[in-house]
Amino acid sequence: MAHDPGPAEAGDSKVAQVLNADEHGLQGGNNVSTSAPPIQDYDVERVEKVYRKLDLRIIPAFWALYFLSSAIRSNIGIAQTMNESAGHDLASVLGLSPRDTSTALALFYVSYVLFDLPSNLVMSRLSPRAWMARIVTAVGVVGTCFAAVQAAWSLKLLRFLLGLVTAGMWPGMAYYLTLFYPPSRTGKRIGMYFTASQVSAAVVGLVSAGFQQMDGLRGLVGFRWMFLVYGLLGVVLGISLLWWLPERPLAPGEERVRSWYARWLPPSPEALKGEDAVVHYHDLRRVYHARPWNLRDLWHVLIDWRLWPLVLMYFGVVGVGIGTQLYGNVIISSIDSTFTGVQISLLFAPIWMMDFCAILLVTPISDRFHRYRALFFSAAVCIQIAGLLTVTFALSNPWARYGGLLMVGFGLGPTVPICMTWTSEIFQRRHREVGVAAASALVSGLGNLGSITTTYALYTGWPEDAAEGPHQYRKSNFTMIGILCMSIASSFVMTGLLRIFGNEPSQKISSGGSSAVDSDEYLDGAARREVHQRGFDRMWWNRSSKASPEA
Repeated sequence: MAHDPGPAEAGDSKVAQVLNADEHGLQGGNNVSTSAPPIQDYDVERVEKVYRKLDLRIIPAFWALYFLSSAIRSNIGIAQTMNESAGHDLASVLGLSPRDTSTALALFYVSYVLFDLPSNLVMSRLSPRAWMARIVTAVGVVGTCFAAVQAAWSLKLLRFLLGLVTAGMWPGMAYYLTLFYPPSRTGKRIGMYFTASQVSAAVVGLVSAGFQQMDGLRGLVGFRWMFLVYGLLGVVLGISLLWWLPERPLAPGEERVRSWYARWLPPSPEALKGEDAVVHYHDLRRVYHARPWNLRDLWHVLIDWRLWPLVLMYFGVVGVGIGTQLYGNVIISSIDSTFTGVQISLLFAPIWMMDFCAILLVTPISDRFHRYRALFFSAAVCIQIAGLLTVTFALSNPWARYGGLLMVGFGLGPTVPICMTWTSEIFQRRHREVGVAAASALVSGLGNLGSITTTYALYTGWPEDAAEGPHQYRKSNFTMIGILCMSIASSFVMTGLLRIFGNEPSQKISSGGSSAVDSDEYLDGAARREVHQRGFDRMWWNRSSKASPEA
């Protein structure tokens, strides 16, 4: 049936014209075929080579920015026990009550929740590269200011400001990945840079031992040196991201038009050139012809029932993760009161090494079996529950209780990357680009209400938790187990509802200027392959066999 050419066809025609111009080549100067080859003609090795090139450009930058941002956000937790014997810990120097500390920790997540969605929507409208650099630079500036805090009110104000400027970072990173990778490949990549948070937590614990040795140097206590150094490093990294991160990809041969604000920014090299750009175009055509979203599109994302099970999944696991990150050293101290501040710092680090190992082990497998996200997620949450039960009931053996914390760390690792990957996977197909931007921000933002719960209501909020003894923190542990059970239940509810109602592209999206995936006729190469799970195809033990296009 005849129809008018849409943006996808116009883009394909343009690519074909560029490919036919042999004498000029593509923007990288490479010569390629004289006609646009069918999607299925690109073998898996060629496609994977392109994504490995993108990995080298994007993942190290994301790892570095997330490492420093996580350190700046969480170093307040370790500051609570630094140089405690000398009276130079955070609470003693600033005269903080337990309630002041809890309020300061929670205020970060209050502003984070409020501004996460607006930040991510702005990022989708402007330059993602510039917006990410803005976030990291601002985080570094605020982090540096922590070195000057003198009272409870200034600590609370800076924590609120830190949440405000950090808002949009985590969902923005997930959104940014969808501009370069198909959903079935994002879980592994999110896991790769999410390990920065775990390494950061471990490094903050280990390096804090060194900062404690600097206590009193040039009149600054140890935790002030820690805040100052991490903050300044964040500023330097944020500015460097303007040259490091690439802009969103353009169809081969298309000229990049710089907006008024981009003219003041340094240009960044294109992520892909030459034939690599053509291969990527055919494999992920949907991102090259995305239609600008409007408020009606955003409204349909907000009222989509698929959003809320994901929010509850994230609520539980991120609440437990942040609770462990901010209060892990306090829990270790309660296990054995004879531990020194340096010993606590050293024991804190292995929790995040377990987290790190679990991410590297589980997230690549969850991509290969992307239809079973709920099973991978729930199995990891069950390990966390087992760890919390061990911490709560193994009262006669302090090292067994510490082993329970290691189990919590291992179980935490894959849960957040899997949850964010599943969000992108569902909402990119359902609502296109605005779906990923809005849903990832709402899952991250509203889900972080769990962080407010664990930082404000737990571990210091109840008299039973404040009382010394073997049962200290028992009720807080039970509460964390309860919200983890809610996360598991939500993942299976989501799976069941998707089986019943499906996840077809929304028919309520405006028809004008539709995306390249609005019709099955324009399914890109990645979408065709994602009909089948990769499983354990093309693993090291069977790579000698010839790969099929569906691998």
